[in-house]
Amino acid sequence: MDASELYDPEFRKLIKSKKQTVIIPVGSLEQHGAHLPITTDSDIVTEIASRLAKKCGFIVLPTINYGVSYEHSPLFNTSIDGKVLGNILMNIIHSLKENNVNSIIILNGHHGNDKIIGTLRSVSSYSYWHFMKHEFDHAGFVETSLMLAISDKVKMKKAKKGFTTKGLSEKEIQRINKLSTQQGGFPKVAKNGVWGDPTKATKKDGEKFLAEIVRNLAKECQS
Repeated sequence: MDASELYDPEFRKLIKSKKQTVIIPVGSLEQHGAHLPITTDSDIVTEIASRLAKKCGFIVLPTINYGVSYEHSPLFNTSIDGKVLGNILMNIIHSLKENNVNSIIILNGHHGNDKIIGTLRSVSSYSYWHFMKHEFDHAGFVETSLMLAISDKVKMKKAKKGFTTKGLSEKEIQRINKLSTQQGGFPKVAKNGVWGDPTKATKKDGEKFLAEIVRNLAKECQS
């Protein structure tokens, strides 16, 4: 159920009569190459949260569309400090608990939010890419496929291959991963803002990834 479908009297009655689980999706506003919109992380996590809520009978709140994306500078990002994001989430959690909603899921759609979200207590927190087998990327095959499945904003003619780890040693991959998460580090690794190869992405693959993620998340959330 989407929060936009809820009205105060009925909702208060609902949460008194039955334990409700609420999902708070968290995304970001940042560059995703020349072919994907800057809202990509928020768009994807919003769709996954909506599908998860429908599958499990949960309630999904509006997405927090800003995240911690300083690693993309000087490529475009509109970031908030990690402490600010943590405080926003803690305030929302506290408010929900005061309203007798104690089962809360934070669903993360951006890697840069991981550290902050991982410190939150008394809630369940998940980053959706951990619930798929395929190696994840940034504006590459996976993210582009996911966006093709949920949006008409993808400009495939502008999609270009970016940085890939193929042929690199494990030690070198670890070094590059570390560099890419530092402030301003991502463009040093992936100059065009793309990690992976989006050129073969398809809507069919995106639907397959979405189904896998939602299925595995539902299993985890209901266990």
